[in-house]
Amino acid sequence: MPRYKLVIEYDGAPFVGWQMQENGISVQGAIEAAVMAFCGDAVSVRGAGRTDAGVHALHQVAHLDLAREWDTDTIRDAVNAHLRPHPIAVLSTEAVPATFDARFSALKRHYVYRIINRRAPLALDHARAWRIARPLDAQAMDAAARHLIGQHDFTTFRAAECQAKSPIKTLDRLDVEREDDELHVHASARSFLHHQVRSMVGSLTLVGEGKWKVDEIARALEARDRKVCGPVAPPDGLFLAGVDY
Repeated sequence: MPRYKLVIEYDGAPFVGWQMQENGISVQGAIEAAVMAFCGDAVSVRGAGRTDAGVHALHQVAHLDLAREWDTDTIRDAVNAHLRPHPIAVLSTEAVPATFDARFSALKRHYVYRIINRRAPLALDHARAWRIARPLDAQAMDAAARHLIGQHDFTTFRAAECQAKSPIKTLDRLDVEREDDELHVHASARSFLHHQVRSMVGSLTLVGEGKWKVDEIARALEARDRKVCGPVAPPDGLFLAGVDY
């Protein structure tokens, strides 16, 4: 059976997350239904990142196996046609070897978290960013973020329901950039714990507000205790931005 790699973007707000669940429509489920409508194949679409409810993707990667070969542009266009009106778009489709696995072949995943730091409510970016009205010190947040880079036990920043076998992860990048009233928190690693990015962002905002000193992030990390974590940032601002292979 030929295998195809899909690059996908989506607005996560209407979905229960990437993965199929019984309590609502998932991104994975919507794509599988669109493929069935296109060619009649009952497929299992495997994604590189199992984004949570409300989390978005600029560059999710998935793979699927079809019963026969198709022109890659035909797959892209036909699946997109059957995805309407869901806010999901297949950006590209590529034939890949049977050994390619969107999840397990991935070498690095990149996320970006958007914070809009202003008093006024969000009109255009509602459900696509976290609005924080209190002024944030982006330089202090960036300095604090450096304490988390490298290999650590990230128990403090791990959801209680996380199913990962180990809390030890290697964080390759975590930095905070500001442009006008918008902050971007960039995070890159081979893999992340459940809610790790949102937990780190929430703790960094405490530094930005002046409630935590810069080195308190390091103390929270060393505590290996979920109770000392800052607030978990809402899913609205989180985007899967890219996957390296």
